[in-house]
Amino acid sequence: MKSTLLLLALCATAQAAPPASFFRALHVVETGGRTGAIIGDQGRALGPLQIHRAYHADSRVAGDYSRVADLDYSKRVVSAYLQRYAPAAWAAGDVVTLARIHNGGPRGAAKPATVAYGDKVARLTK
Repeated sequence: MKSTLLLLALCATAQAAPPASFFRALHVVETGGRTGAIIGDQGRALGPLQIHRAYHADSRVAGDYSRVADLDYSKRVVSAYLQRYAPAAWAAGDVVTLARIHNGGPRGAAKPATVAYGDKVARLTK
């Protein structure tokens, strides 16, 4: 009985997500809320959430990289990436950790260079 309840609790939290305002904050920080095929980071990032090719590949979301120019597709890519590399932060809605990993890669939450980015996204998420 206890193991069944634990399993149900784990399944429920695995589906949890950060608030919708988190994606709006990422969008504002990355591109000022612009949409379309925005090229950034010296030509290495694309779209409203500024996704790199390797990030797209790591997300394991099916589709051509060029689709990250679409905001809804970009959100799917970011969601999959963050659930892969930060499942506990995703389940907890820890927007600072999620933002830092979005910005700095799988170990981004440990990089001092991502602190200001995480704080900025967190302020805009509220």
